[in-house]
Amino acid sequence: MKCMYCDCMESKVIDTRPTDEGTVIRRRRECEGCGRRFTTYEKVEHVAVLVVKRDGRRESFDPEKIRGGIIKACEKRPVSMDEIDQMVSDIEREVYNSLNKEISTPRIGELVMDKLKEKDDVAYVRFASVYKQFKDIDEFMAELRELVSERK
Repeated sequence: MKCMYCDCMESKVIDTRPTDEGTVIRRRRECEGCGRRFTTYEKVEHVAVLVVKRDGRRESFDPEKIRGGIIKACEKRPVSMDEIDQMVSDIEREVYNSLNKEISTPRIGELVMDKLKEKDDVAYVRFASVYKQFKDIDEFMAELRELVSERK
């Protein structure tokens, strides 16, 4: 690690501590050239994942958009913010662990619906009604019948 004071490339690590719930490592270093101390932070770099929209456009994967959709679906439901954060983390982990550089919006929608179905039926139906763009009450009722039959 290059010293910020003298540009020397040699330093020794004096102290190492995990921070941010173990996702970042803080290292206290001492330059072997000038003897001054400085701090560095080390964290995992995520590979950029692009979301392929239905119209073919591509944009960067943004877990905050998922969080927003889940929050809206869970409005006035007994689902805590901790549970929402856990769902978003699980989905984010699955997206990055797939090792694909692109993911389609239908796949993201499926991941969200799977998590909501496990957590709260009403939130699932709310999200599904927007995501699947039901055209009439018959499509909506078919989804409800499927949900009820899965529960039995």
